[in-house]
Amino acid sequence: MANTCCTPAPKTSFLVTLWRDHRVWLASLVIFTLLVIFDRVQASASLDKVWVSLLHTAPYLLLSIGIAAWAGASDADGLIAKAFTGTPALMIFLGAVAGGFSPFCSCGVIPLIAALLAMRVPLSAVMAFWLASPVMDPSMFFLTSGVLGFEFAIAKTIAAVGLGLFGGWSVHLLSGTAALRDPLKEGVGGGCGASTAQGTKPVVWAFWKDADRREKFTKEAIKTTLFLAKWLILAFLLESLMLAWIPAEMVTQALGGTGVGPIAVATFVGVPAYLNGYAALPLIGGLIEQGMAPGAGLAFLVAGGVTSLPAAIAVWALVKPKVFGLYIALSLSGAFMAGVLFQVWQMV
Repeated sequence: MANTCCTPAPKTSFLVTLWRDHRVWLASLVIFTLLVIFDRVQASASLDKVWVSLLHTAPYLLLSIGIAAWAGASDADGLIAKAFTGTPALMIFLGAVAGGFSPFCSCGVIPLIAALLAMRVPLSAVMAFWLASPVMDPSMFFLTSGVLGFEFAIAKTIAAVGLGLFGGWSVHLLSGTAALRDPLKEGVGGGCGASTAQGTKPVVWAFWKDADRREKFTKEAIKTTLFLAKWLILAFLLESLMLAWIPAEMVTQALGGTGVGPIAVATFVGVPAYLNGYAALPLIGGLIEQGMAPGAGLAFLVAGGVTSLPAAIAVWALVKPKVFGLYIALSLSGAFMAGVLFQVWQMV
């Protein structure tokens, strides 16, 4: 028998390697190239949309990237994970409340989510934080109050925390399944050697005084930035095309009416038709003035915020398909229940 232990791996072609390692960048490049060839006006508009969206999310992205890189360089990642230890009920509750009141957007929170999952923080607590985070934040609360009223803003905040609790407990009940034991995709996060809450190292707060730690911080920040950039550019590019090619009248017709039916429709229409947290508010305000059920408006905002293209693509890039599917299912069912409950409250 021939000795195969040292047989070199078969070589792959340049195109295969290029597609395997850079397919997300290539997809964005191909889409933009086609736009330049066939519709230069839309190409310019899409480029502006991508740039403005990146600028809008930049403060949150830079903050979350910095925190994630700092946690790894200072060995504070285990300390952060330790904050999520305790009984499942406490962890899920804290995750949902922190997500509902955090200033992070659905994209900016991705580095923190990756770090927490890599540190083996229970997926139930992370999911609670993850689902609640994109629905509400302090600035969104005040804007919602101004556009849709204080009662609607309170309802949306309760929906954010409630969605986190619902998602966290659902994942906790399913935690024994094989699909949820290792949620991160290969090459994302710290892998098997990541720090855990049970085995923390002494924290070196002033990590910049050590050359190796400075290098680790830089490498982690660059890696996370490139990872986010490739997915967010593609997401914002697709979002620009969706906004340009899906008429607003179609959304208005789909979301009109009262009863449980429009709430269900609004839940699913929110997935492809959601603009963004700020632009969607005037649309919903106008629809409610035209007779749409407030519960349908809440369902649209909650479902759209969690499953919008940038958010969904970021989640897809991070976790395995089954976990992604669970994320979407929890988002839609939770948004529908939030809409129904708010509608019942309006009728009391």
